[in-house]
Amino acid sequence: MTQSRTRPALGVAAYFTLAFVLGMYFTFASVQGDYGLFRRIQIEAEITELEDELAVLEEDVDRLSNKTRRLSDRYLDLDLLDEQAREVLGMVRADEIVLR
Repeated sequence: MTQSRTRPALGVAAYFTLAFVLGMYFTFASVQGDYGLFRRIQIEAEITELEDELAVLEEDVDRLSNKTRRLSDRYLDLDLLDEQAREVLGMVRADEIVLR
């Protein structure tokens, strides 16, 4: 006579348990890991923020290079020179009244 087994074999249960644990590990790693979805979203947000900062800095560089060119020996903007002398050195003309 043949005997029927009432419980599954231990090897089959261990196989499915191991497969489940590995599946859960790789799912967690793909979402939370160093190269996961959350890290990717964080990096993309940082990229956007740094690109905005770069645009602001490039505008500052353009503004300062324009000012430098206008104060150079080849091209001297007298209005800018007058403005800088007033602002930096605190100079005023004799016919002006200073209000504080």
